[in-house]
Amino acid sequence: MKREPAWRIFAGEYNDSTVEIEGTGEKTPSYVITPLGSKVNRLFAVGVLTDVENISENGELIRAHISDPTGVFTLYSGKQYQQKATDQLLNIEVPAFVAVIGKARTYEPEEGALYVSIRPELVREVNAETRDRWIIETCVQTKQRIEAVMEAMKMNTPNAYDLRKLGYSKDLSEGIVAALKKYGNVDVSKYLALVRESLQYTVPASETFPEVEKEEKIEAVEQVKIQKEEKKEKTEKKIGDSEEVEDIVLKTIKEIEGEDGAAWDLILEKCKKNNLDENTIEEALTSLMDKGFIFEPVLGTIKTT
Repeated sequence: MKREPAWRIFAGEYNDSTVEIEGTGEKTPSYVITPLGSKVNRLFAVGVLTDVENISENGELIRAHISDPTGVFTLYSGKQYQQKATDQLLNIEVPAFVAVIGKARTYEPEEGALYVSIRPELVREVNAETRDRWIIETCVQTKQRIEAVMEAMKMNTPNAYDLRKLGYSKDLSEGIVAALKKYGNVDVSKYLALVRESLQYTVPASETFPEVEKEEKIEAVEQVKIQKEEKKEKTEKKIGDSEEVEDIVLKTIKEIEGEDGAAWDLILEKCKKNNLDENTIEEALTSLMDKGFIFEPVLGTIKTT
């Protein structure tokens, strides 16, 4: 039996999935079908490992979270079947950039409510450059899926045969047909926004866009440059440069955090006393997270590293 490909996919697309095609036999794979037609049995994700915790009394099962620019992947790993991956997760000091290859998993507590996660097969600590390259590659592949979905929605009856004639792969063509059947017409603007937001995390060199045309490379790079310049000018008008703002925010967090961290609302309240507005503070918090100075152990709480 062939090994299933590992899809590059953002958490924002994967977590929107509510459709599963279950295998009919012991060796027949199951697939999570995303709104953009990704037919996922295995996936490859890179992001910031924010927490790892034991969720069983004997410590045999752990849960971890990996954050990318669009959301958070949830991982479940057990020592009985994923001994190596479990040990790798437990041995990494959070927060850290990690790459994960794993199996798509689902949980359906009631009919119509499907939750997706990853069962890791391989975990590796990586650097920021690897994370940035993954973002660019995933943006490219997400854009291709968006274009394929748009082509399918133009058809009177979307079908894999016509999509394959347009050059799309068998798996993607079949996935898109299944997605449109289950989800109806897809709001592609949402996923285009995810791509644009993700590009803000890095300005890629042109060689990192091997699969797109020259005009698209230039457009993507220029768009990120414009967005970064606009953000920089806006921050400078309010108070000093971005490093000065980040220093103020980081110092504030260190002053008020306890063992469990500092509440997001309290950080905003304290920083506003330094003549910073809410948008500027949140931009600084995001930048500090990207640089690894702070992390969010639980929603709404910030800790320094």
